[in-house]
Amino acid sequence: MTATEHLEPFQSIANGRLLHTMLRVRDIERSLVFYVNCLGMRVLRHKDFPEGRFTLVFVGYEEEAAAVIELTHNWDTNSYDLGTAFGHIAISVSDVFAITEFLAREGVKIVREAGPLKGDERELIAFVENPDGYKIELIESPGRV
Repeated sequence: MTATEHLEPFQSIANGRLLHTMLRVRDIERSLVFYVNCLGMRVLRHKDFPEGRFTLVFVGYEEEAAAVIELTHNWDTNSYDLGTAFGHIAISVSDVFAITEFLAREGVKIVREAGPLKGDERELIAFVENPDGYKIELIESPGRV
């Protein structure tokens, strides 16, 4: 089977788009402090599902026409194992040094200090962790913001 033949069933989603990335979180309020107060996102939707005993909160920089993050809190689960295949979420920023300094003052764990990307000195990056240990890459790159 060729690559083109393999794609034929997917032609109906040619105008598809990435909707969201879902992360399971232990403490929804603590996670919202990180995503809203520290990273500047907005809560786009928040819904509790008492019968299923979970909460969904969608956060992002724009309305859901752009990709967003779905924070899922299962009320009866106190911890999760981080997946070994998950890498990180990337966010474009205008000043990676300033945002990293701000996040450090807010008590956010800085995994990789702000600095140039090896192999492309024009692109500056840093890595931080959300309250559940997931990595967030902050990228300052010409033309991205």
